[in-house]
Amino acid sequence: MSDDTPLPFDLPSVCRKKITVDFNGGNQSSNGGVLLLREAERSVGVCRLLANTMTDRRDPNRIRHEVFEMLMARVSAIACGYEDANPCYSPKLRF
Repeated sequence: MSDDTPLPFDLPSVCRKKITVDFNGGNQSSNGGVLLLREAERSVGVCRLLANTMTDRRDPNRIRHEVFEMLMARVSAIACGYEDANPCYSPKLRF
């Protein structure tokens, strides 16, 4: 029985591999929504606009990650439920 409903948007391929989404549950990560967040950021650009308003006073010779990258990492962590960006101590992931 195939009850496939196409998504209202296309997911990009990763390293030429097609991405498929299955919402049936099972042994899967709930962090897959971060791919949708990335696509929303590419379309709307809220984090990019916010990062562009921040003054970066760090030494340019020692910068490994741009402000935008750090901001996206933080937003993604919060969106996945890791308020402190540490999944081991997140209240949603008690072991």
